[in-house]
Amino acid sequence: MMGIVLGIIISLSKISLMLDWFPNADHVPVYVAQKKGIFKNNGLDVEILVPAETADPLKIAASGKVDVAINYMPEVVIARSQGLKVKSIGVLVEHPLITILYLQDSGIRKPTDLKGKRIGYAVPHLQEILFRAFARFNGLRDDDYELINIGFNITPSLLTHRVDAVIGAYRNYEKNEIELEGKKTGMFLLEENGIPDFYELVFISSDRVIEKKEEELRAFVKSIDEAIRWTREHPEEALEIYFRANPDVRKDLDRKAFYDTIDLYAHSQVQSPEKWKKFIEFAVKEGIIKKPLDPGEVFLNLR
Repeated sequence: MMGIVLGIIISLSKISLMLDWFPNADHVPVYVAQKKGIFKNNGLDVEILVPAETADPLKIAASGKVDVAINYMPEVVIARSQGLKVKSIGVLVEHPLITILYLQDSGIRKPTDLKGKRIGYAVPHLQEILFRAFARFNGLRDDDYELINIGFNITPSLLTHRVDAVIGAYRNYEKNEIELEGKKTGMFLLEENGIPDFYELVFISSDRVIEKKEEELRAFVKSIDEAIRWTREHPEEALEIYFRANPDVRKDLDRKAFYDTIDLYAHSQVQSPEKWKKFIEFAVKEGIIKKPLDPGEVFLNLR
């Protein structure tokens, strides 16, 4: 594709980007970068793709069939430990969005109130481990609660009292979805209760694509940085850009989700080696991965 800057015809480099799931408020800066011409101004023609399944972006990015995908920091650590050649090259959301969510009328007010409760989880293994670590940090034993696999039926499971709390609910989505139903919620943040802070959403690429397209990826990360800043400075316009690009989304929910996310978008595209190191150490200790990784194996700073 060709572009024109100050009367000069320039060639744009094509980059494919796969979202982590269906378009939602987490992705507002991506649509801002596309619709405001930020990608184009940095020499890129970016194609935004939506996966069929949540597991697809990581696998497809590792294969090199897409240049960039949005994924989750813990999943990147697990994937690299299993031999998948992917790295984080940038950050979209810099703190965990998943929480332990409960209804206010459950009587739960502090972590120890989870004793004797049924705890739902959406993603087997990882979220089970995260909850057990959270529970131990707060003085609970493994036999003090019951873990129940509810899949992604988070909101119905809480509203019908199938479970008393859920790990895997998002502080910007399920919380607001339930409150739009007229119920008040409470939540415990993982990073305040014994779990190392981690990047919720990162941009990943394969080692092979990084080697072939490092300059294009550098321009991509620069574009995201600019788009996040623009989003913070023009929140209503940014939200409207997202709504126009995705007219079928639930606007009342996405509006609330966006304003709960805006301060959590990355403030820097320079990733913290210490943040990666602490999570890797936690992952080894808790059995999420079998052996340590060097932080340099899982992320690359392009800014």
